[in-house]
Amino acid sequence: MVYKPMMSQKEIRIRKKWHDAGYLPMADRPDVTVTCLGRKFVVPKEVHPPALMTLLQKTILKEVKEADHVLDMGTGSGVNAVLAASKASRVTAVDVNPNAVKCAKNNAKLNHVSSRIKVFHSDLFRNVKGKFDLIIFDPPFRWFKPRDIRERATADENFRTMRTFFKNVRKYLNKDGRILTCYGTNGDMRYFQYLLDKNNFEVKTLNEKSLIRYGRKWMFYSYQLTP
Repeated sequence: MVYKPMMSQKEIRIRKKWHDAGYLPMADRPDVTVTCLGRKFVVPKEVHPPALMTLLQKTILKEVKEADHVLDMGTGSGVNAVLAASKASRVTAVDVNPNAVKCAKNNAKLNHVSSRIKVFHSDLFRNVKGKFDLIIFDPPFRWFKPRDIRERATADENFRTMRTFFKNVRKYLNKDGRILTCYGTNGDMRYFQYLLDKNNFEVKTLNEKSLIRYGRKWMFYSYQLTP
């Protein structure tokens, strides 16, 4: 399937400019230490650092239950898995980037939750077994072709990752299982909503936040999805 943007060429150019402005400075950056909701994360240059907006992260702290078996899909630096493990005792975290797997393991140790988190390499659900009460998915939100493994955190050619996730995720949910995810108008919001409708998810908006950039307001949302 070839994705066709649901927006004008002008809107595409704005998003490409924004995307490149975030990607290009990272090529030669050193390792960084990021603080997120009072917790520290060391992120090497081969791994995309967590967003500072913390919209999804605050939602995780509010929504994760102690008894939940949690899957963090695309864990990156491990920030969402670490936050989930501060509430739940069983967290599985996976990523397609081997550097992210190592990074997430280190950050679990740094935040004293490594006994609660199992981290391993997987391209989406390929190496995942079992079912979960809660699946966290912070998707790569733009449809451009990634230039390297790090950029796969934000770039998803033809939205393959997002399409495949929503098509298959219900097979990995327990009865009454739920998904926490987020998306914003700086991606293709119409297509995101189309995928949710196509795959028959009930959508509950949990939180929202705005950002002014390029002279306009952009909206970001965190959601709870149930099949």
